[in-house]
Amino acid sequence: MDLSHIKEILAYSIITISDRELTLGTVLLIPLVLLMGVLLTKWLVKLLTNRLTSKKTDPNIIHLLQRVFYIIAMAILLITTLDLINVPITAFAFLSGAIAIGFGFGAQNIINNFISGWILMWERPIRIGDFLEVEDTKGVVEEINTRSTRIRRVDGVHLLIPNSKLLENTVVNWTLIDSLVRTSVSVGVAYGSPARKVAELILQATTEQNMVVTDPKPVVTFEDFGDNALMFEVMFWLDSSAEGGLRVMRSNIRFRLEELFEENDIVVAYPQRDLHLDGSLVIKNQ
Repeated sequence: MDLSHIKEILAYSIITISDRELTLGTVLLIPLVLLMGVLLTKWLVKLLTNRLTSKKTDPNIIHLLQRVFYIIAMAILLITTLDLINVPITAFAFLSGAIAIGFGFGAQNIINNFISGWILMWERPIRIGDFLEVEDTKGVVEEINTRSTRIRRVDGVHLLIPNSKLLENTVVNWTLIDSLVRTSVSVGVAYGSPARKVAELILQATTEQNMVVTDPKPVVTFEDFGDNALMFEVMFWLDSSAEGGLRVMRSNIRFRLEELFEENDIVVAYPQRDLHLDGSLVIKNQ
């Protein structure tokens, strides 16, 4: 088969669009151009990501720029492909309009989530690495996509939440401004214990922890005269980006309190019940 015969086969007209013929050669050219365009786009995105990462750019900004670059690159690739095969964009005007109408009616939720995703990436009320509390779910944001946001729950399970849900519902962002959170530890000691000394020991056990911040300072309060104990509570701030850090810190303070109370002969109170027997009832039964 000679070259002229191959050219004749490639020049074979398959379809005519807006008085322009679409040949076999152009049809075979389309996947080649698209493949090269996609590979080039991925290479450029990888190069851009490496440059920004080396400059310690915020991962949220990198993620947003990646999405914008992909959309622009795909639009340029589409227009370039149509121009190479001599197909005018106006030829698809009616078809694209019909598709848009049908898509609008049948994919409202998808469009809503898509727009919500861009709002999240642009306004950044939620960022990659933030610790969120959505209804009964708590976890760290790992990725914000155009349709959904991926969260890794505290138990290690990955959860996909529609972007519209993050904008339309109440979301607690523990790390929106900073990673400082406040928590408290309560303890009851037996009646007769020196209250001032107990308060000093509680404050000591709290301030000895490295993650507890000194400004604002921890505050120990004598809460109440309980049924079986003198009730104390210490409120403190610590630098923690997850709920697990709070639980560990409260546990560490309780461990240290147990040691300090034992060294100073202070007894942690426990529930007590007094039982009174009516002797007259016993005599009557006899």
